Amino acid sequence: MKKIALYITTLLLALGTSACSDFLDKEVDLSLSDEQVFSSYENTRGFLANIYTYLPDAFAGYHDGQFRAASRDCMTDNALSFWDVHYYHSILTDSYSAIDHPFAKDFWPKNSKAIRAANQFMKNARESVIGNSNKTGDDNQLYNRCMAEARLLRAIFHFDIACWFGDVPIIGDDENGIPIVFDPGDTESMNMARTKCADALKWIANECDAIKDVLPFRYSNEDENWGRVNGAAAYALKSRALLYRASALNNPSNDLSYWQEAAQAAQDFITANNRQSKPYKLYTTDNNDKSRNYYECFVVTPYYNDEYILSRSVWNTREIELFLAPCGFSGQVSSTGRTNPTQNLVDSYETINGLPIDKDPAYDAQNPYENRDPRLAQTILHHGSIWGDPLQEEQREVDVSYPSGKDYQELHGGTLTGYYTKKFLNNMSFKSPSLYNHACPIFRFGEILLNAAEAINEASGPAQAYQYINQVRARVGMPAYSNMSQAEFRERIRNERRIELCFEDHRFFDERRWKLFEEQSNASEKTLPYYRQVYNIYGVTVTPEASTTYTYGPAQKHPTRAFNYPKNYYFPLPDAEVKKAPNLKQNPGWELSETAEEP
Repeated sequence: MKKIALYITTLLLALGTSACSDFLDKEVDLSLSDEQVFSSYENTRGFLANIYTYLPDAFAGYHDGQFRAASRDCMTDNALSFWDVHYYHSILTDSYSAIDHPFAKDFWPKNSKAIRAANQFMKNARESVIGNSNKTGDDNQLYNRCMAEARLLRAIFHFDIACWFGDVPIIGDDENGIPIVFDPGDTESMNMARTKCADALKWIANECDAIKDVLPFRYSNEDENWGRVNGAAAYALKSRALLYRASALNNPSNDLSYWQEAAQAAQDFITANNRQSKPYKLYTTDNNDKSRNYYECFVVTPYYNDEYILSRSVWNTREIELFLAPCGFSGQVSSTGRTNPTQNLVDSYETINGLPIDKDPAYDAQNPYENRDPRLAQTILHHGSIWGDPLQEEQREVDVSYPSGKDYQELHGGTLTGYYTKKFLNNMSFKSPSLYNHACPIFRFGEILLNAAEAINEASGPAQAYQYINQVRARVGMPAYSNMSQAEFRERIRNERRIELCFEDHRFFDERRWKLFEEQSNASEKTLPYYRQVYNIYGVTVTPEASTTYTYGPAQKHPTRAFNYPKNYYFPLPDAEVKKAPNLKQNPGWELSETAEEP
């Protein structure tokens, strides 16, 4: 008998991950055969639950304290990683090959296994075992719902491959509509050509169409089903997939019909959401405190957050606090602060007047954090920020002054830019440390609004697009946009995405799909404001003289990024996979010479 290889959810629980649903926590015995799994109701549901462990997770790196414990925005112009051996440094310097690329060896096999597992479920799950009766509530026609869940998960995994690798080997259904399940050793069948990325993204959108109204848009019993994919997640995936398809990287001729489809997809989500008795919405505090609305969205218990559409299971941990907080906080445990936002990102926050800092005469570079977009203070810890648990007498000003500030640098942590990350960071006592619920959204409502603004602006201009971006800005009290040209509004939308979605695994894909690197070079962009530069990375040095002085210049590490195109638009396929299945073909620029292959 064939044995079913699964990732065991209980292993993830041992690492600190948890989920609301009993079925999403279900363990499946590795020794069970196909028949034993799919003849049992609980084992079948457990098999489906285990597929969820493959979902993308922007926090995954924090499980690996040595090589990845920082935001993946450290592969972009948004942040630098303090820790020398983190993989992100070699991404910035383009130092990996197809043989040793750590993310290629992670993301490619993980998603391939996930797609196979989803297809196994859809091929083998039995209506007679699961049941498909009409019921009141979330379990109505349960078999149909479970099949739709697996199909949506399969689409998400294909999308993740498209994001990291470009062209996609679509492993969907055969000519008879039966999900394709290759045997692990069947290299001949797996030796297939990849589908062009734009076409794959359209296929993903079509998959979403097929099931988005089969699943409940939002589960009525979220205590049991929180973390499970729903109809809203299908609408959201379609919106993002079509937005990426319409962008310059996948739409070099700027076919406006692509943008129109993307605009319609985002508006379809909003229309469907408005019909719900409990719609998704931007998170606000009980008293709509604009100085805390944005920050609390990412630290409040995710189960009670109506902005989160889908995220990976909640992780009850203090690892996020240890790896994000400034390095000067210590007690029973010590912080290391390894995700350092760049001056490029800091400068992208407008003044409170709604203007870029280089366009507002009121901006003072020696008093740089006053009268800025409130999201700056809610996302980034800078010199003078108030942090620390007041109950344990740890509250104080953050001190990144050079060279001896408490939070400047220590052996295992510090800042290369003058900044630390506050987003997702709870104000934990280091004398008496706690555990906190953490989850990074895969989809959230704020992104949908920004998707709509971008796609509508590109399809037909700003007039109908302002309303969506202005909702996002209103949450934090920023002025509404109006009276802009399409090009001017494009720049503001891109800037808004950057600050609203930072540290959520968006910037890496956004700066590539917009092809920002081809618009300038290391030398030519130096005449631009820092926030418009993508090759050169900047920070601030704070000098505590008679009056504190801020000196802006190149970051201490990677002051210049290496970006070779078309090579660095995508990661390489693992070299071993291309050797086994040469029809996959390697991504451009990553081909290995015979000399490189011999070692």
